[in-house]
Amino acid sequence: MEDFKSKPLVGQIGEFALIDRIAAMLPQRSAGVVKGIGDDVAVLDASGPQYLIATCDSQVEGVHFVREVITAYQLGRRLAAINISDIAAAGGEPRWALVSLAIPQDIEVGFVEELYRGMGEQMALAGASIVGGNLSRMKSSLVLDLTLLGLVSPGHLMLRSTAQSGDAVILTGSVGESRAGLELTRRPELLLDSSAKNRLLDRHLCPQPRLSQGLLLAQSGLVTSMIDISDGVISDLLHVCNSSGKGAEIDVSGLYLSPALCQAALAAGADPLQWALSGGEDYELMFTTAPKAVQDIQKMLFEKTGVSCSQIGTITPGGGVSLRLADGSRITAGLKGWDHFGGGM
Repeated sequence: MEDFKSKPLVGQIGEFALIDRIAAMLPQRSAGVVKGIGDDVAVLDASGPQYLIATCDSQVEGVHFVREVITAYQLGRRLAAINISDIAAAGGEPRWALVSLAIPQDIEVGFVEELYRGMGEQMALAGASIVGGNLSRMKSSLVLDLTLLGLVSPGHLMLRSTAQSGDAVILTGSVGESRAGLELTRRPELLLDSSAKNRLLDRHLCPQPRLSQGLLLAQSGLVTSMIDISDGVISDLLHVCNSSGKGAEIDVSGLYLSPALCQAALAAGADPLQWALSGGEDYELMFTTAPKAVQDIQKMLFEKTGVSCSQIGTITPGGGVSLRLADGSRITAGLKGWDHFGGGM
């Protein structure tokens, strides 16, 4: 039997250090691989006019969802949406999906049918379809995994590794609402007005990827890098910085804190800014662009898709992410976002 006692525990090094160790073990170059481990998608040259792009993501019961607070239909849409969001952040178009389910024997057939109805409808909205997969038995918990393939023109490919010093950091829509929705699933007794409660629960249980916005931004020629907000603003901006060899400063005055988010945070005794910065699972798009292009992008995005965006910071030459607070003070240490094995901010 192999002895692993000399190695650290996964929880000691965290998710992203583990990914780095795995990547270091694998071949650095392989035929047809344009971009491998380390971005929202893998980018593959299949000798056609467009690149093939691939992503996969999972939903694990007890980690990503609790069966008692989400319907099978919502869960199916959620699983599809989070993968579509990765394709959107790459500037691509989703096409084909493979789904693997590990499910208990005593789960109702109707649950599985509703799960696929949700996935199918979300995929259809994106112009994609489920073409195969795998079924396996689990003792108790439910594990869902979806692999999504898409296409992108080489000239429109968006990566997280191409931000430039001096670029503006732009964020679509609002963040923190999914984290507020999560709080409502945990504490349903919190008093909010019905419209705010429904909005926040919908943002958490049934997120909508910014697919048309990603395509528009990629095709504009104005965007230098892009990522979707899955791990939280701080964590995902750190991904951009680390991949690009840059740093960033977030100006919190640029972050839009929605009335629904603020209402939920007040009821929960929480800080809405912290939820916005580190909550994750909002699936908004964060991208970088030259400062002179910001207004043109804001106008284009709103006029063509109805979605607003705001500048929340700037890419800097140095490493790491810092915060500039409303009073002008700066926080430069101890900032992190969601980590599956290391905890959050």
